[in-house]
Amino acid sequence: MTGLNSLQETVRARLQRLPIPDLPELTCAQALVDAQTVGGVLQLQLDFGYPCGEHAEAIVAQVRSVLSPDYSAVDVQIRWHAAKVATINNQSTIPGVRNIVAIASGKGGVGKSTTAVNIALALAAAGARVGILDADIYGPSQALMLGVADRRPEMHSANKMKPIHAHGVQMISMGNLVTETTPVVWRGPMVSGALQQLLNQTHWDDVDYLIVDMPPGTGDIQLTLSQAVPVSGAVIVTTPQDIALLDARKGIEMFRKVNIPVLGVVENMSLHVCSNCGHEEAIFGTAGGERLASQYQTRLLGRLPLQMSICEQTDSGNPPLVAEPTSAVAEKYRAIALQMTALLWQKSLSGAAVPTISISDD
Repeated sequence: MTGLNSLQETVRARLQRLPIPDLPELTCAQALVDAQTVGGVLQLQLDFGYPCGEHAEAIVAQVRSVLSPDYSAVDVQIRWHAAKVATINNQSTIPGVRNIVAIASGKGGVGKSTTAVNIALALAAAGARVGILDADIYGPSQALMLGVADRRPEMHSANKMKPIHAHGVQMISMGNLVTETTPVVWRGPMVSGALQQLLNQTHWDDVDYLIVDMPPGTGDIQLTLSQAVPVSGAVIVTTPQDIALLDARKGIEMFRKVNIPVLGVVENMSLHVCSNCGHEEAIFGTAGGERLASQYQTRLLGRLPLQMSICEQTDSGNPPLVAEPTSAVAEKYRAIALQMTALLWQKSLSGAAVPTISISDD
């Protein structure tokens, strides 16, 4: 940070010792934009690059505990913005979208779509403007999960359609363009073209984070997304099971090959708690997501339980963030979502840009 006066430099040095809750890599010092004294009162302005409202009270308490001994009072004002990760390639940005985050998995059946929709809803609840694009052209599920499977998008202009609004999130999916019983029987180029149309022919309205629910695997859709638009980062969803981890590794390697940073790993179905007796059992093994994150020098964003209510609520069009926003499961999704966006902020602070796409055959 440049252009700080002596008071600001002093405060910044003190705040350097205060990590943001759950994010030891980031400190309150990185959010300092102004510090001044008025009548012995220290007035601070902190501007965070992610929706930090859930942490605001804890942050204010930490800041006051460090600085109060030197001042009669400490007034802390907190605001936030959605930091945009810089890109240096020549890809066209999507109008109305600041950041694109891919939620991916190496194989199907690990809860990727459920994770994607709850991350989107968590960010919306935190005050961010959020969109979700269902990129699983063959097996779209977001329309059902958000309870809008019977709705069709309206036209905004001759070549743009309006996203559908559901639970405070803008969304578009092939599930809203075909009937539930209509199969999408397309070859690869047609699928890639459909994805680009969904991306570029949707009139996204000032979206901070566009969550892209990717299909499983490492095929046409993944390559099309990486080449067509600047993706800010990716999150890998896996279960602790060895076979799922094997495919998750392929997903991480694929994102590395197309130079998209992996923000972290989500371990789904990590623990089952019996609803009758409370017995806990790691049905699919233990610590698989942690080992995967460690192997690739990324972050384990969170562990999610194998719980019937998650399935029931999501299938009914009211995912946990809507049905039970104060539940322990909803809290886990919120923590994952905020870590993800805070890591994007960290990348923007470091000046690290998403590099030019380079695809090879090796």
